[in-house]
Amino acid sequence: MSSLRSIRFLATAVVTACAGMICAPVPAASAEPCPNVEVVFARGTGEPPGVGGIGQAFVDALGSRVGGKSVGVYPVNYEASSDFNGGVAFARTVVDGIRDAGTHIESTASNCPNTRVVLGGYSQGAVVAGFVTSASVPKEVPQEFVSYVPQPLPPTVANHVAAVVLFGTPSNEFLRDAGAPPITIGPLYAGKTIQLCAPDDTVCNGAPPGPPGIAHTLYAANGMTGQGADFAAQRL
Repeated sequence: MSSLRSIRFLATAVVTACAGMICAPVPAASAEPCPNVEVVFARGTGEPPGVGGIGQAFVDALGSRVGGKSVGVYPVNYEASSDFNGGVAFARTVVDGIRDAGTHIESTASNCPNTRVVLGGYSQGAVVAGFVTSASVPKEVPQEFVSYVPQPLPPTVANHVAAVVLFGTPSNEFLRDAGAPPITIGPLYAGKTIQLCAPDDTVCNGAPPGPPGIAHTLYAANGMTGQGADFAAQRL
């Protein structure tokens, strides 16, 4: 796959609309050094720094399901850029998110071995989180970009990740149309991963690729953030 096609994949795969009704600030990461649970969440395109509206709804739902356990929140530090014509510079912002999330998870596993990590993401953030779990660097990554792509997480880190919860992940059809490979959840994470897709969300439901509709913005309102929280809470 050419460099241009790879960039097009990243630009196309992560499109999303930030609906004003669901874009909300998120509390800062927990000041507690080692919370019982650490949510690492990557927001969607164009949302302000934090975990985004859907991420916050998920965090709130999870917090209400874990009893007295403390819950830390780490918003993945990346641009969530909508500059899809930004070429290599845009592609690097997505990779920056993959690196930041992976680094934080690895650090948490080392410094807080009893903390259970919940990894999540929405749309562009689901792309970021999904690739964090990959067992290898996709062979389709152009050779000139390989040195910039982080290596997979060490296998031992997977033991510290309780669940992976993804909302509105771009479908294989969506990615194939962009000339890109699907996001492959690594085998160490597959059994603890849920990918939630609203029936009318054309980004993730296998419909012919096109601009996202309103369904892609409604995960905070359609009950799926609660469904994702149920999934994660059962694994803590």
